[in-house]
Amino acid sequence: MNTVRKNSDWLMPATIDRFVDRFFNESFDQSKSAFTPRADVAETDSAFEIQVAVPGLNKKDISIDLKDGYLTISGERKFEKENQSKNFYSVQTQYGTFKKAFQLPDSVVEEKIEASYDNGILSVLIPKDETKKLVSKITVK
Repeated sequence: MNTVRKNSDWLMPATIDRFVDRFFNESFDQSKSAFTPRADVAETDSAFEIQVAVPGLNKKDISIDLKDGYLTISGERKFEKENQSKNFYSVQTQYGTFKKAFQLPDSVVEEKIEASYDNGILSVLIPKDETKKLVSKITVK
C-alpha cells in the first residue's frame, strides 16, 4: 500500500486528481458558500451565554424562537449589488439563510431570556433557575 502525503496548500496538491477535484468542486460548488455563522457558548454560575457572529445583518433579519426546549436562531444575509457599474470577479463573503439550534437544559428561566445585537455579534443571555440545580452527589456503594 502506498501512502500519499496530504498537503493542504492549494497550489501544491498531493496528487493531480486532487488538484482537478479542488479546482472544479471548490470553484463552482455553491453549497460551500452557504452562510454558516460561528457561535460561542459559555456558562457562568447564573446563566448560559451564546454569541453568534452575524456581521452585515440588521436586527430585523434575525429571528430567535424557543420551542420544546430548543432555542433556534435563524436569519438571512442577502447579496445586494448596489453599484451596477461593478463587475464582481470573486465574491468570498458568505450570503444566504442560516439556522442554528441549541438544546436548553431544564434548569433555565425561559421567560427571562434576553438578546442583543452589537457590532455584528448577536448575544443571547439565558438565565438559570437556581431552584432547579442539575448537580447531585451520588455515593458509590
